[in-house]
Amino acid sequence: METPTEKKNSLNDMMRTAMEKVREMVDTNTIVGQPITTPDGVTLIPISKVSFGFGGGGGDYGKTPKENFGGGTAAGVKIDPVAFLIIKDGTTRVLPVAVPPVSTMDRVVEMVPDIMDKVEKYFDKKEAKEFE
Repeated sequence: METPTEKKNSLNDMMRTAMEKVREMVDTNTIVGQPITTPDGVTLIPISKVSFGFGGGGGDYGKTPKENFGGGTAAGVKIDPVAFLIIKDGTTRVLPVAVPPVSTMDRVVEMVPDIMDKVEKYFDKKEAKEFE
């Protein structure tokens, strides 16, 4: 039978374990990756953006000592590539990696130049027919 203090420690242990797992996934090697050297002497170093979230909770469901304790924890990690550092002949350059649009608004903004080109071509064709 667990005492209230033991139940509290169980929740603490669950949260501590979840945080340790997040810490294992999110380290400096995840953000700045290991250098990759190509046969022609170019060194590539991947750079990533790491986001993570964590939550936990628990409860004591009864007033008698025989009642069970319930608890849970969760963690999530998201890794997005951002850029590559390219080192060649002593010169370092940054090559950004384009992240695909996430939301509908991002997609619409990305499509605007193509739509404008199509509309412009339509009006140009219409004007050309009028002058014929």
